[in-house]
Amino acid sequence: MTTANNPLIFALIAGEHSGDLLGAGLVSQLRQMFPQAEFVGVGGPLMQAQGLKSLVPMEDLAVMGVVEVISRLPTLLRHRRVLKRHFLQQPPAVFIGIDAPDFNLPIAKSLKAAGIATVHYVSPSVWAWRQGRIHGIKQAVDHVLCLLPFEKAFYDQHQLAATFVGHPLADRIPFHSDRDAARQQLALQLDNQQRVVALLPGSRSGELKRLGPLFLQAAQNLAQRHPRWRFIAPMISAAREAQFRQLQQRYAPNLAVQIISGEARTAMAAADAVLLTSGTVTLEAMLIKRPMVVAYRFNWLSFLLIKRLFKAAFFSLPNLLAGRRLVPEIVQGEVSAERLATELELLLSETNSALISEFSALHQQLQQDADCLSAEVVATLVKQRSNPHAD
Repeated sequence: MTTANNPLIFALIAGEHSGDLLGAGLVSQLRQMFPQAEFVGVGGPLMQAQGLKSLVPMEDLAVMGVVEVISRLPTLLRHRRVLKRHFLQQPPAVFIGIDAPDFNLPIAKSLKAAGIATVHYVSPSVWAWRQGRIHGIKQAVDHVLCLLPFEKAFYDQHQLAATFVGHPLADRIPFHSDRDAARQQLALQLDNQQRVVALLPGSRSGELKRLGPLFLQAAQNLAQRHPRWRFIAPMISAAREAQFRQLQQRYAPNLAVQIISGEARTAMAAADAVLLTSGTVTLEAMLIKRPMVVAYRFNWLSFLLIKRLFKAAFFSLPNLLAGRRLVPEIVQGEVSAERLATELELLLSETNSALISEFSALHQQLQQDADCLSAEVVATLVKQRSNPHAD
């Protein structure tokens, strides 16, 4: 029972920017349901703006790839011990791990064993690789909140409670993104004959290091063949912007590219086509209804391990959602500047009206009011634990 001296506590851990976005919407809805509640854990600026007290820096958790995780392992393990100890000493009503399954699920397992309700928001890609993880997930989690429609069936097969909540981005991104308005917002001076390509080589340092040179060289190749094309590159932070400028000076010194601070969605909306890395950003590009070329390169050791275990036919979200190849996806050794340039040229030579119709149908499918549905699942768990004999 919540009292003035013993407030209801919600624990949430997000490991990167996309999780911070999900967590902020969830915290906002839970605060409306439980005005006196406290929110503690790990989150970025969006969750903190909603009142979350972040116990460790979210940036410390934003690590991808096997080798990268190993190099940061001492820090990750230390943070996990601190958080687990805190939550066991000051038990929350519910623990919500937002994505970052390798970090969050061990914490959830300990808390569930201690009688604390646990939720995992964003299904691990257990349907795609390392399917044996389902047994560990069942030990750690009471309920999974699924962003993608086909994920719930997997958990139903394994008798683990799950709810398809849709994707908050599908609720937030308008169904029609105005290209002219976006160009005006970014102060792009263009005529009707000019095409705009947005470059998004990744928000992490490692991604930018692996893909930035190839994206820049592809753009430089295209600029030589199409002198009137314009290139823009939104960067998530000053650090990534500085890294991108250094890569440009080294790999594409003759390329004119406008770097934009933040504003990734506006940049994609302003573009005729997008060259981007795999991840949530591909979903954003799909919801904005822009043709895209998706590329990804892993650390070579990470790729060898993932290649053996990966079961899905595709790795980009538009293709996974459609169950077939909607957009070009190029991975590892196939990624070259010339291949990227050629794929972009093909995209920009077509009307892409059928592709945009497919994107629109997927947008509607994902539009489920995710913040509200997720909060309702969490609130139900709170009520069940506080009154286990209630219907």
